Amino acid sequence: MSETSTVFVATGRRKTASARVRLNPGSGNFTINGRSPDAYFKGEQCLKQALQPLDTVDFRDKVDVAARVTGGGINGQAVAVAHGIARALLKLDPELRVALKRAGHLMRDPREKERKKSGQPGARKRFQFSKR
Repeated sequence: MSETSTVFVATGRRKTASARVRLNPGSGNFTINGRSPDAYFKGEQCLKQALQPLDTVDFRDKVDVAARVTGGGINGQAVAVAHGIARALLKLDPELRVALKRAGHLMRDPREKERKKSGQPGARKRFQFSKR
């Protein structure tokens, strides 16, 4: 039972991507869907985005992170993982709230895709207008 009490679980979201993050004190192991972050996030920027909350509070080699990510694209998934890590860090140590909030890691990005409307080809685009 003592082993489960040291695991901190949180959910991070962005657009249609959702990440379930399990964080426990350890040596800095990081897996996303059972793979290393380098193998999962091909681009350097996505990897950096996902690890940013750990770098903000200098916990990169103090905790083990296991994330399960579904939905969305690679960029949305990276932001979802970062959001989940920030929320899990908050459960680990509530005193990290000020640093994480100041860096903007605790805020969920509310932007979503706008729905397509009937009578037009997209969300905002209109069919060509002809006066005559």
